[in-house]
Amino acid sequence: MDMKAAPTGPEAGNTMRAAVVTGAGAMRVENAPLPQPGPGEVRVRMEGCGVCASNLAPWSGPDWMQFPTEPGGLGHEGWGTVDALGQGVEGLAVGDRVATLFYKSYATHDVGPATNAVKLPDALAGTPFPGEPLGCAMNILRRSEIKPGDTVAIIGIGFLGALLTRLASNAGARVIAISRRAFSLDVAKQMGAAETIAMDDHWRIIEEVKRLTDDALCPVTIEAIGKQWPLDLAAELTAERGRLVIAGYHQDGPRQVNMQMWNWRGFDVTVAHERDPAVYIRGIREAVDAVAAGRLDLSPLLTHTYPLERLGEALDATRDRPDGFMKALVTM
Repeated sequence: MDMKAAPTGPEAGNTMRAAVVTGAGAMRVENAPLPQPGPGEVRVRMEGCGVCASNLAPWSGPDWMQFPTEPGGLGHEGWGTVDALGQGVEGLAVGDRVATLFYKSYATHDVGPATNAVKLPDALAGTPFPGEPLGCAMNILRRSEIKPGDTVAIIGIGFLGALLTRLASNAGARVIAISRRAFSLDVAKQMGAAETIAMDDHWRIIEEVKRLTDDALCPVTIEAIGKQWPLDLAAELTAERGRLVIAGYHQDGPRQVNMQMWNWRGFDVTVAHERDPAVYIRGIREAVDAVAAGRLDLSPLLTHTYPLERLGEALDATRDRPDGFMKALVTM
């Protein structure tokens, strides 16, 4: 195999350090074999990896989860530097800094298709770049079909909701941000929200949105939490012939909807989760351009950083969302 490699540090031999989830709320870091890239693949010396809320269900130890996880498993928001190329790779070189769509990135190294690595420009040197959720936000924006002048309600101002607030504002929309945490609402204002509403009482929120829209409600509503109540609320806030965009990751069982009201409103429903890696990568490339050009500022959103050995604390913080929390990263 034609492979070029330039690993450094204690992993320069045959092992790497990787997090392994061993059970509900339990993890350890262990030495694991250093992966080798196959044809069309690259190996990346990871700088860090974002912690995704989709990790929380496996972290809770459901019956369907198998422990221990594979080394680095669950991590999919990584970035780092290419340190080895598999045969036939073009367009990337050892030393290139990249954001990756790989899936074992809670480790010092990860391997995946070269097509799932996006080169980061010099303008982003030293900047943490969890590419997967940034690409997700760009793809949700596209599928939301927001037009200048639209009033857009965004329910849930976590990392994704905050990104969408900025992106929708940049697109010329008037954003109404709805969240339960005062800190999140402050962040929403920083990200361009025209109005903010505390997520406390269902009917009070509906009446407030009616007041803000002269009873017209919202042509686009984005649900970005992944729970039953926010989904119910999002539907109530969506105008007739509008668009209900489901961006929250619903992973805790079936949902019920008020189909009578959905029928009456006649709105379009978009489940904005992509599964095609090529579409994900397109979104990451668009996010790279937006951040490099200054249209999207990540600095208010990357609030908590942990070493790999403290991944468990990062997952707990993602679950518990202490005051001031928006996004956790682990560094290698």
